[in-house]
Amino acid sequence: MYNKTVLKNGVRIISEKIDHLRSVSLGIWVNVGSRDETSSENGVSHFIEHMVFKGTKDRTSLEIAKELDAIGGFSNAFTGKESTCFYAKVLDKHLMALCDILSDMFLNSIFDPDDMERERQVILQEISMVEDTPDDNIHVLFNRFFWDNHPIGMSILGTGESVSAIGKDTMLSYINKYYMPDRILVAASGNVDHETLVSYFEPFFGSISGKNLDRERPIPHSNTGVSAHFKDLGQVHICLGGEGPSLSSKRRFPCAILNTILGGNMSSRLFQEVREKRGLAYSIYSFASSYVDSGLLAVYAATDLQNVNPLLETIRTEVEKITKGAISKTDLSAAKDHLIGGISLASESSDNRMMRIAKNEMVFNRYVKYEELITGLERVTVDEVVECAGKIFGDREVSLATFGPLREEDLDMSNLEYTTR
Repeated sequence: MYNKTVLKNGVRIISEKIDHLRSVSLGIWVNVGSRDETSSENGVSHFIEHMVFKGTKDRTSLEIAKELDAIGGFSNAFTGKESTCFYAKVLDKHLMALCDILSDMFLNSIFDPDDMERERQVILQEISMVEDTPDDNIHVLFNRFFWDNHPIGMSILGTGESVSAIGKDTMLSYINKYYMPDRILVAASGNVDHETLVSYFEPFFGSISGKNLDRERPIPHSNTGVSAHFKDLGQVHICLGGEGPSLSSKRRFPCAILNTILGGNMSSRLFQEVREKRGLAYSIYSFASSYVDSGLLAVYAATDLQNVNPLLETIRTEVEKITKGAISKTDLSAAKDHLIGGISLASESSDNRMMRIAKNEMVFNRYVKYEELITGLERVTVDEVVECAGKIFGDREVSLATFGPLREEDLDMSNLEYTTR
């Protein structure tokens, strides 16, 4: 059973009661992320996420950790391009204790300067770790190039320079600007009583003040061409792709199926052709990233320098087969079954369900039943998948980023010119 309450100040509280579970997953969400930052603020959303765990007026960071451990709680947080979430999962009998801990962290964090300096070093190490991990760093490089310096392409972690410059005043100013009541969402899924949840959070979250301002999010536009980053590595890591549908677009269902057929699992076209038949790469997959007003569909792979052009040619060939209609009803049915199976398995987790109802509330402002999602996938036709592939890849140059021992002049540029004819 799903319930939603909107407090007078605009804070939303939503819950999904699942009687047969003995657990509850609770999340406090803010509809703000790294795309809302300026270049000088880059990384501040993620920095705030870290600092919320570092102590409040009544609890030290150690006391927060001990209290969560004492109730068997698993707690975590994450920052995305468009949202930030602080969440935990406990047995249902410990829900009120969890509400107390999470709400205290969210509302009363003190942002102690000494803790900030220690955590700054942790984040700088995190940034260095990504830069030293080629299969992670290529995604940072690709996003930055693909979105043509739009904030949505900035790293969620920030850069060494931007994180080093972020102070307490920057954090508090950012919170005062963006952590407004209408962007705050409390979501719970599991064996939870909605009225009990509201009765706890309303006195605290109902008093959050601030003027709810219209969102200023410029729509991003994608880039095409090549961005080659030379480094003496054992392999060349690549990401290439085109602009895909947004989170609410009707094309999101065909795109999900396209992604599955192209490179979403072990039976996909790219995995079979690139790895199994040709041995051109150990790791290859496609992925879709969607946002409220934009999205992308891209391919990642890593290979030896001498195999880069054959790899790119193979990817182009497999994509063009799809854009020219080479998808059978059997291919379509298998992709649908794969996606629907994943959805059904994920529905057995209270964490996944909590995150799902929260994201649907922020994107669609409503509860989306699983049946609606499955029906949307089941209705997709072969022609819709082909059309979607054509819109993303057809008759244009794709966007390519490389990281490794390759220079732009090493590339056969004809492998980047996709056509549906």
